[in-house]
Amino acid sequence: MSITTLPVRSKTHGRLYDALWKRQLTSYPRTSLRMAYLGIVVLTTIVLYYLYYVEGTVTPLMLPYYHMSFLYFLYLLVVSNAIGAFTAFIGGLSDKIGRANLTILGTFTVGLVQLVGVPHIHSEFGFAVAYCVIGFVEGIILVSTPALIRDFSPQMGRASAMGFWALGPTVGSLLASVVATRTLAHLHPWQDQFIISGLVCMVVVAIAFVGLRELAPSLRDQLMVSDNERALVEARARGIDLEKATSHPMRSMLRLDLIASSLGISLFLLIYYASVSVLTLYWVVIFNRTTADANGINTWYWGIDAVMLVLIGVLSDRLRVRKPFMLVGAVAAIIVTMAMISQVNHPHTGYYGNVMVAVLMGLAIACAYTPWMASYTEHVEAHNPALSATGLAVWGWVLRIVVALSFVVLPRVITTSTVLVDNQAAATNLQTFQAAQPYVPAAGNLHPRAAPASVITALKAMEPPGPGQALAALLQDYGTTHNVMSAMGAVPAPLKLQVQGLLAFSPLATDIQAGRPVSGAQIAAVHASSPQLASLLRVEPKLIPAQKASPAQWKRWWWVCAFGQLVFLVLVFFMRGRWSPRAAKADFEQHERLVTAELEKLRGHEPVVPVPLPVLAPTGTEDGPLWVR
Repeated sequence: MSITTLPVRSKTHGRLYDALWKRQLTSYPRTSLRMAYLGIVVLTTIVLYYLYYVEGTVTPLMLPYYHMSFLYFLYLLVVSNAIGAFTAFIGGLSDKIGRANLTILGTFTVGLVQLVGVPHIHSEFGFAVAYCVIGFVEGIILVSTPALIRDFSPQMGRASAMGFWALGPTVGSLLASVVATRTLAHLHPWQDQFIISGLVCMVVVAIAFVGLRELAPSLRDQLMVSDNERALVEARARGIDLEKATSHPMRSMLRLDLIASSLGISLFLLIYYASVSVLTLYWVVIFNRTTADANGINTWYWGIDAVMLVLIGVLSDRLRVRKPFMLVGAVAAIIVTMAMISQVNHPHTGYYGNVMVAVLMGLAIACAYTPWMASYTEHVEAHNPALSATGLAVWGWVLRIVVALSFVVLPRVITTSTVLVDNQAAATNLQTFQAAQPYVPAAGNLHPRAAPASVITALKAMEPPGPGQALAALLQDYGTTHNVMSAMGAVPAPLKLQVQGLLAFSPLATDIQAGRPVSGAQIAAVHASSPQLASLLRVEPKLIPAQKASPAQWKRWWWVCAFGQLVFLVLVFFMRGRWSPRAAKADFEQHERLVTAELEKLRGHEPVVPVPLPVLAPTGTEDGPLWVR
């Protein structure tokens, strides 16, 4: 029996009108087209998050440019996320007004702000307004894009599909880190990162404008377990009362199980949202990484996370269970967070030591997050499949509120970050001099070993360059000749005065580090030879206590994140769904038998009751049936 598609009423408004508004499909698309639509949604999501996370890659450079304090920046994150929390409900309206046009228009708006707005803004308030506009749109698309993914993916492939959707935040972060790592050293203005991302966004908007479609409400407002139900979905679509199905949306979706599940994953992801916002600063402040190296570590983090999001999704679909993966991911995340806490005590940890922790954390997050996304959309469908976007809006609202509150708490837990970030250049220079101190020939250290290449490179890269270049030349020659006079002679003539400043600076810096007083007259004497070193001495009394206190405070924040992971771990046991793959397989086979029987009715020309199949609703026990009416 052939299935006729739904009748379409249309007027001729021209191609532009059709491209903008007539995006609804009145029959369920074949697999190749469905994959193409899913691909466009994933690509759009990746680019949107790439734009949203660009600021995190250039924060160490952006804050000094705008004379923006770290505290101001954190409160901007609070406001942006709070705005996104409430605009998530606008995304929920896509149950009534559609998803595709909302997604395209929002992405175009963000791309325009990124490409034209931010590069020409020269005040912290102007940047704050632009970033809040991006947060406004991101809150909407946080809901509309997973709703599109849900519409085009049956439940038996849902974790795989959501794994691809979750590539949006992850690959967006990865893309931002990779581009920054590869271009920051060559394209010195940090605004170039926004221009690059804006151009990429406009290309993707053009692709979505031409190719993105969505299911008509009568098709998307049903529950579909497997591809075998395609004919049934189209047949049942003729009997659905859309007005009744979408009435009282918030009353239908503001349910305890959905709110608790959303709260659990939001707390679990505290470490993720700290990562996309301040992880670059963390590597710089605690481990003295350059901005490019810090983004390099983040690249490993997002890379492994992106790969595992998809692989875990495929495996979850293959085994037909979600909760075991969430449990393993939560336990692994807690263990890795403990390792991060331990690593803070060792600021001289090597680059690849930081990379290893980042990789393991990315793996743990992926193991929990993709199955949770699939599980949550299934829970929403169990309540009302016609209100999937509204159910996702509940999650988006809870998530953004938790993130906003976390950025209110963060500066109260890590109080020293404001001092270190606001004086970042001085803090970096001080750490560079501290790293070089063991290799400087001086009283009590008459025959030091040769300075490693990393120390020499860091000294040469110092801004302003004078003191660092002078010390780099001295140490480089001394490492070869082990002769102090030869090393002094190797310093270029224009930098000779800097050497005198360094000789006066070193004991004073040591006194400040030991807590001994240094007078203004002593600093003035250094100023005569090197104003740069004198400025460093003036700010050092604030930096030294902050440097000493900062590791303990970062550890305290990682403990907060570990607590959030523990809460999620506990809530997993109260979420619906099977633990046993064998039981889940038996439930699925039972459902497929019902589908086959209904398809036989269609082929036999028997009338089809509008919604004859059991509604998919994962139960909370191991004993009861998985599918309940």
